[in-house]
Amino acid sequence: MAAVDSFHLLYRQVSRSCGGYVEGLALLGALYAASKAALAARGAYRLLRLHFLPRLVKNRDLVRCYGRWALVSGASGTVVKAYAEELARHGVSIIILSPDIGSLSGTATAISESHGVDAVLVEVDFSHGPSVCRSVQDAIRDRDVGFVVNGLDAGLDVPHDFAELSEGWLWDVVTRATAAATLVTRLALPGMVARRRGAVVNISPGASCRPGLKRATLSASTAFLEHFSRALHHEYGGRGIFVQSVTPLHVAARAGTGSWLAPDGRVYARHAVSTLGICHRTTGYWPHALQAGLARWMPEWMWVTGSRLLA
Repeated sequence: MAAVDSFHLLYRQVSRSCGGYVEGLALLGALYAASKAALAARGAYRLLRLHFLPRLVKNRDLVRCYGRWALVSGASGTVVKAYAEELARHGVSIIILSPDIGSLSGTATAISESHGVDAVLVEVDFSHGPSVCRSVQDAIRDRDVGFVVNGLDAGLDVPHDFAELSEGWLWDVVTRATAAATLVTRLALPGMVARRRGAVVNISPGASCRPGLKRATLSASTAFLEHFSRALHHEYGGRGIFVQSVTPLHVAARAGTGSWLAPDGRVYARHAVSTLGICHRTTGYWPHALQAGLARWMPEWMWVTGSRLLA
């Protein structure tokens, strides 16, 4: 009984019998730590490769790599407009599709005068049905279209109670958001495939990759563009077509008012265009990649609670 009551003797006996289990647990812990370290190292490498190394290289000849013309829809949005201007800075001529070309005439003139490229406005309202595709076909005929840039309608990014939205508004905005991207890509893709070069860039708000209050339509449209991009990548990636989904977070609307976390459109577009040909899914800007990584680890209930507080 005295031996049993001895704590040190009992401890040695337990340690001896459990020694194999302790070593096994230690091995599992070491493997877990090594796997986390490998994931962190891979994430750091991808961040450097995507957002830093391309900017150290001299500007690529995008016209030679992809084509001379870019077909742009959704240019009323800050990011899409800045993206088109950045392509023009690289010598790419721009065809802007819009249901209201009057609001974008200044943008087209500024692009043409600032960068010495052609900028063409084409009035197209996809909510009127597929018959409007003829004007797009006429605009791209005999032109080396190497880029398709699609963006969501800016009207989707306004918070609304879903039940209060009118049927007409939903039809117009959702059709312009999803049908426009689908049809514009469909019209330009055959020529790209024939030339075995081209890029399709679909831009949608990264903040809507998770459910958000009063933005049900925007979240659904963002998911559509994301899956549309991934499907096109698997279908046409082997035929010389680079397909990219770009999901920026907050971008300042006015030039010169941006910050490190929320750059202005020009700064953001310069970073985003540098990722062309490297990554198929990106936020386009490395501080946004850090924020998106944090958001992915956040539980959905916490995300929704935060959106409710900010609404």
